[in-house]
Parts: sequence; structure tokens; C-alpha cells
Amino acid sequence: MGTTVRCGATRALRKTYFGKVAVPVLHGIDMCIYAGEFVAIIGQSGSGKSTLLNVLGALDVPTGGTVLINGVDISTLDEDALANLRNREAGFIFQFHFLLDEFTCLENVLQPLIIRQGSVTEAEYARVVSLLQRVGLGHRLANHPDEMSGGEQQRCAIVRALATAPHIVLADEPTGNLDSRSSQEVLALMREMNWEMGVAFAMVTHDDRLAQAADRILLIEDGLNQELDKTAHRLRTR
Repeated sequence: MGTTVRCGATRALRKTYFGKVAVPVLHGIDMCIYAGEFVAIIGQSGSGKSTLLNVLGALDVPTGGTVLINGVDISTLDEDALANLRNREAGFIFQFHFLLDEFTCLENVLQPLIIRQGSVTEAEYARVVSLLQRVGLGHRLANHPDEMSGGEQQRCAIVRALATAPHIVLADEPTGNLDSRSSQEVLALMREMNWEMGVAFAMVTHDDRLAQAADRILLIEDGLNQELDKTAHRLRTR
């Protein structure tokens, strides 16, 4: 596990949603996710876990503080540079796979590369096919999402997140829409990719069993964060 390269970091991160009433969500988050780490982010519903993930992945804009993605302060980037950074440095996995129905499994996975550069090289194509074969989807390359099971769709979404060889993958309840068996398969797959490819993972989850499989557990509570001792947390949640 890496201990020097920061794939994602925040300093005094604050986020408030403004409407008829201002709703402060994050009150000063200081955290680092290092290369090769697998970090679970837990907390009650509404605590700001998904907000943190969206800001860390430059999908949302912080109200204050600093967000670094692979050492780059995202506040210094314009919209085009920000979109390019997201595509190049980060992969995203959500509770709902968000595969495009009109595309096949293979075409869905290739989309981030096509968006980034307009086409796919032979080496990139071969790499993506190899990844799909490794996760048990070699026979689903030409299938559309509605011809695949929920677990297969989420495995396809994981490979899509890895297609651009990102430094960090941000996963928001990636097993929340799956049964217990499929959840364990998806977790095992993410950990395998984490170990073998050195990609950092930050995973929001409500499932303590999944959190225990991570290298570290971060608790978001009242808009602030703290790192939990895994052994103490396991005993407390039994």
C-alpha cells in the first residue's frame, strides 16, 4: 500500500447547499487517500458521505477549503480542464450502474476513452476486453444491459470506471442495489483491482461487512470526519 502519493485529499473542506434555507453539510473535512489504499467511508444517512465523494471527484464544487486530485488543486482549473481531470484521474461507480441501454457491455466500457480522445487504440481495446474477460463478462461483450443480471451490470460499471486507468476510483454505495452474494462478488472484484492495479478506492457504504474489508474506515458525522479503529468498530457493531 502506498504511503506517499496522495490520490485525493481535502483540507478544511466545507460544503453548504444554498436555497431558501442554507444547509451546511461538510464543516471542515481534512483527509487523504493514498495510492493503493482502499478506504471505506461510513456514516448516517444525510451525514455528507456522498457529498464528500462528489466534491472529492470534482463532480460538485466546495464552498470552502481545498480539494486536491493527484496533487492538483481543482479550484485552479476551468471547466474544460476540470472535465479532463475527472476523465483522466478518477473513475466513478454508483449504486445504480448508469449503463447506457443503447450500447453493448463493451461499448459502455469504451465510452470514457471515446469521450476523452475521440477513438480507442488497439492496445486500449485489447486491455478493456481483457478486463471484461477477467471479471467474467467475456461472454457478455455484445449484450446490452437489459440482457445482463444486476451483478453483471455492476461488474461492467466497475470495468468502465477502470477503463481510463485512473489513479482513484470513487464508489458510492456500489453494492447497495445488489443481493448479498452479488455484493460480496463486487467487493472481491474491487479489492482485486485495487491490489493488482494499484488503484486507490474510496467507497461509501452502509454495510459494516464491506467496511471491515477496507484498509481504513472514515466516519463522517456532523459534517466532520474521524478515522475509526477497525477492531473497535467491529466489536461495537456486532
